[in-house]
Amino acid sequence: MASAAGPRAQRLLGRLPGPPRSPRGARALAMAPPRRFALELPGCSLAHLAVGGDGPGARLDPRAAALLGPPGRSYWLCVPEAPGGDCAARVRAARLHQRLLRQLRREPLRRCRLRPLLGYGGGGGLQRGFLLRDPGRSPDTRRALFALLGEAPEGARLGEFAGDARGQLWQSVWERRDGAEWRRAGPRERVLAAPEPALHPVVPDLPRSAVFPRREAARAVLEACVPLIPEAQAVLDLVDQLPEQVQKGKFPVIAIEGLDATGKTTVTQSVSDTLGAVLSKSPPACISQWRKIFDDEPTIIRRAFYSLGNYIAASEIAEESTKSPVILDRYWHSTATYAIATEVTGGIQYLPPAHHPIYQWPRDLLKPDLVLLLTVSPEERLRRMEGRGVERTREEAELEANSVFRQKVEVCYQRMEDPACHVVDASPSREKVLQMVLSIIQNNCNQL
Repeated sequence: MASAAGPRAQRLLGRLPGPPRSPRGARALAMAPPRRFALELPGCSLAHLAVGGDGPGARLDPRAAALLGPPGRSYWLCVPEAPGGDCAARVRAARLHQRLLRQLRREPLRRCRLRPLLGYGGGGGLQRGFLLRDPGRSPDTRRALFALLGEAPEGARLGEFAGDARGQLWQSVWERRDGAEWRRAGPRERVLAAPEPALHPVVPDLPRSAVFPRREAARAVLEACVPLIPEAQAVLDLVDQLPEQVQKGKFPVIAIEGLDATGKTTVTQSVSDTLGAVLSKSPPACISQWRKIFDDEPTIIRRAFYSLGNYIAASEIAEESTKSPVILDRYWHSTATYAIATEVTGGIQYLPPAHHPIYQWPRDLLKPDLVLLLTVSPEERLRRMEGRGVERTREEAELEANSVFRQKVEVCYQRMEDPACHVVDASPSREKVLQMVLSIIQNNCNQL
């Protein structure tokens, strides 16, 4: 099936059907500004800001004050998301967020410094967005933002931070109604430091946007994508042929995980040859032809595709495991770890804590008997990457450029439960690694 994730899909942005809602109710959702922000600072820490505080309040982190106050000017853009289960609205919001990011990287806005920003606590759910720092306070920046948001189909929110002579920080919200000129909405409000919440603001949203706890949750997302991405229907047709629950056969199923260039491909092939096992991959071959299309989509769509790929693979695994052992080159742990590491901004300290439900295996997905996690040092992994010339996904490319992202992926792997990962040092020779892997398999899989 030919790809349509280009101009046609862009023209369709925002036209997904949603549940009936009055115009006034729709505007209330779209226009509700966030009351708190989580701003990623240099060094991958987060500053939490509260809007509308009274009294002296807590002082802002100096790094946050430098990003928000004078001598430059800072703007925030946030895309409201529909709370609850409105998948169509969530898909629209995610695609708008991605479109805005691409346009913010063009002239004249690319001259601004761009940072991730999360809005929350405004009654309209989580709002993903950006902070734009304009060091030169150019009037062209504001005009460019007005022009950009005038084309936005679903009313992204725009605000501005400004400091005063006493060193206090204030927020103004901009709005445009019924084609009129842009104007400030209401009085400006004080911005103060806010206490850090117990969990990163994005974590409660993960089961609806990135780490789907069951098949139907991921299926609903791709169903909402059908008017935009025809290939989504082809994936759904395969999913709808699957039984509700599949049962593993008498032979063991072993998933082998690891970052790119940890030797995963070599080990999976060697283990399958040694054990006379079937070698399988997730996503399976029947949908791999569409990976490039979905890899270019926002997290919610990309992760729904990979999640459903796990369920399609599970059906194949169930059948094969009645005849022989099955070795899996990646499975659900990869889908979940990359999603969590991508969505949770900041450093590893902001990841969901160990034993959080987000690390639990989906109840309706066939569970492997054993999961092995291959690891090597960052230096060894980079050495192996040199000269490979293998096409990588967006997240795999970021592993090379962003050491914090790599650390978050590794920590998420280590926090997975039921089944947990058995960590294997894949730095030694191929022969030694294979011996270690086979020893772990024999000690944990009685069927061999």
